[in-house]
Order: sequence, then structure tokens, then C-alpha cells
Amino acid sequence: MLKIGDFSKLSRISIRMLRHYDGIGLLVPESVDEFTGYRYYTEAQLPLADRIRSLKAMGFSLSAVSEILKAYRDPRALREYLLIRREELKDQAEKTAIQLRILETTINRLGKDENVMEYSVVLKEIPQREVASLRGIIPSYEKEGILWERMMQEIAPQKVQYANPCYSIAVFHDKEHKEQDPDVEIQLSVQGNYRNTEHVVFKQVPAVQVASATFKGSYDQISVVNQAVANWVRDNRYDFDGAMFTIYHVSPAQTRNPDELVTEICFPVRKK
Repeated sequence: MLKIGDFSKLSRISIRMLRHYDGIGLLVPESVDEFTGYRYYTEAQLPLADRIRSLKAMGFSLSAVSEILKAYRDPRALREYLLIRREELKDQAEKTAIQLRILETTINRLGKDENVMEYSVVLKEIPQREVASLRGIIPSYEKEGILWERMMQEIAPQKVQYANPCYSIAVFHDKEHKEQDPDVEIQLSVQGNYRNTEHVVFKQVPAVQVASATFKGSYDQISVVNQAVANWVRDNRYDFDGAMFTIYHVSPAQTRNPDELVTEICFPVRKK
């Protein structure tokens, strides 16, 4: 039999946590002295303690650990728990990476002129064009690459010829900003006639008048660019008139360096 202090050292779990685990029935001592209340464990309980510690290190809650331990001898069930946790951690890592990038951008801007008018806003017409279009609901705006990958796979067999200039566009159809499941359409300018595929539609898009601002660098600037466009629309007596879209002049598909990205934000507008 092992005293709680010895078991704590061997299992690398603090006495405080061992008492807590006992209280919730997760790791119960082999025996408790009825007079002193001292807890005693056995060497045979060390593997269980190690499983608990490992699962906690993976970020599982204690309630989840309790459930997983019941299925620990079932490899399929255990694998399913671990795969689900892996996806959760990947999602957290992506969100953390975004937060870090925003922090870095904000730190770099400190002390610099943040006048939104540093972004030049122009009124222009995006001409009528033939496009390959794919529209879908995606988990988040950051997952737009799912649509581009699907489009490229489906149009590749037809050896599609791209127009010059070849506008690579993402249209955001929702009436509001969406925290999840946004409705996004991507368009690629093409020349020639092609068959629609399972998800891709070839169509003509009419010309549209837009208030446009182009910027270089990471997408963390978009909110400030949007402010510049909003101010221009107000000052020049225009109204917003349709779904906002972006033109990717240099996209993540062309560079992994966010400082090299070149993006044009376009808001369809009409004169008041």
C-alpha cells in the first residue's frame, strides 16, 4: 500500500488533485483509514493515474476523462475520442494564430498614423465578365479556400482558359457579418464556353459600379479599409447597393507571406 504522498510522487499528481479525484469518483483510494482518514493507494492504480494525467494534458475535461476511461479498453471508441479532440485543438490553434496575427498587426501600428483616409477610395466600374462561379456555405470566412480547391478540381478537366485580366473574386452574400456559416460565392473570369459541373456554374456577370479601396498586407486591415470606404460613401453622397466583394490581386494561393497580399475591397454603390 502507498501513502498518498508517495502515490503523488510516483503518479506526478498533486495531493490536492488526488483528493479532488477521490471526491468525484475518478480515482478512488484502495482504502481509507476509518480513524485517521488517511488515503492509501496501490501500485496497480498507477496506470490509471497515468491515463488520467495524459488525458488531462490533452485538454480533456474531467467529465470527459471519466467517460473516456470507461471506453479505454475499446480501441475504436478511444480512437474516436482522440480524433475529435485533435480536431478541436486544430480549430483552437487556428483561432489562436489569428489572434496572434491581429496582436502583431496592432503592435506594429502603435505610434503610426491610423488615419483611415490613408487608404485611397475610388469610384470605378467592374466590367461585365464571363465567370466560373461556385457558391456555398462555409464554416467561417477563413475557410474560403475550401471553395477555391473545389472549383479548381472541377474545372481542371475542361482546360478552362482564363480571361485577361482574370478577376479572382469572392462575393459575400449575407446581409450581415456572420460569425459562422457565411454564404460566399467565388468567381474566376474565363473566356470561352464550358459545361457546368456539380458545383461550378459558368455565367455572365453584369458590370457594376463600386467604391473600391486596394491595400497591401494582411487581411487584418479590412476593418480599417471598410471605414475608409464608408467615409467616402458618406462624403460623396452615395448609398451601398449590393453584396460586397473582394478582388484578390495577390492571394494566399500565390504567397504565404501576408505582407505580400494585395486585395481590393469593392462595395457596389449608387448615387443618392
